Amino acid sequence: MNSSDAKGWLADFLILAAIWGSSFLFMRVAALELGALPTAAIRVAIASLFLLPLMLAKGHWQALRQHWKPVLFVGVLNSGIPFALYSFAVLHITTGFSSILNATVPLFGAVVAWLWLGDKPSLSRTVGLGLGFGGVLLLAGGQASFTPNDSGVAPAWAVLACLAATTCYALAASFTKKHIPSLPPLVTATGSQIGATLALALPALWFRPDHWPSASAWGALLVVGVMCTGVAYILYFKLIDNSGPARALTVTFLVPVFAIVYGVLFLGERVTAWMLLCGAVILLGTSLSSGLLKLPGR
Repeated sequence: MNSSDAKGWLADFLILAAIWGSSFLFMRVAALELGALPTAAIRVAIASLFLLPLMLAKGHWQALRQHWKPVLFVGVLNSGIPFALYSFAVLHITTGFSSILNATVPLFGAVVAWLWLGDKPSLSRTVGLGLGFGGVLLLAGGQASFTPNDSGVAPAWAVLACLAATTCYALAASFTKKHIPSLPPLVTATGSQIGATLALALPALWFRPDHWPSASAWGALLVVGVMCTGVAYILYFKLIDNSGPARALTVTFLVPVFAIVYGVLFLGERVTAWMLLCGAVILLGTSLSSGLLKLPGR
């Protein structure tokens, strides 16, 4: 990679991390007024409307039409369910805490790939799995309780929602690898958002708010739908094309940094030393389990 390519990759990397880090903030702003399911549904609907014209302009309609069933289904796993779970979680735990738990996606991905695809991890990756899950237990044990907080919901349920969301991401990755052929990234991105929209439409209508949301809530939805979903997908696939999936995956580790900063600056959230320490353990374990780092001689 020459110096200009390296600068371009770094710029895309930082922008993507900053965008995805802000998604937790905007989800919370929207969900406070609309609730979790309507927030997730409108997010993917906006992303679909943003991505569909781009896909059609590229002439990819036939590819989506040919493979629509698995592509739409993976959208339910990779966007519909996780976005709803995170929209619920950020109402009851801090956005920084949620983002640290989100960084375990490669960790769960390694476990699912092992159990489903037979991708047995090496010793280095096994050590990483142990470290990562140990960090999750320490973080959850220190931060989560089954005693309801001011929102009326126990933080532990929000933690479990985040971990269920990361499991969905992991299942979606293995499903894609096993059942979806090599398709243009824009096809998978657009089709998955359409699939998530269709899955969430009726539940969102059922749980719709009894009042018209404020302009700030609609603004948050617009940003999380266009920027944090539509534009972010394009940047992510560009990163994969330019630098490979392994390097692109490391953006997951920088997202919590931005999310924590946004939470402190705009929501007045408190960050503890214990949270940062457990987050570091989780990131180290995730780096090992995903193969980005290796033990000496392994």
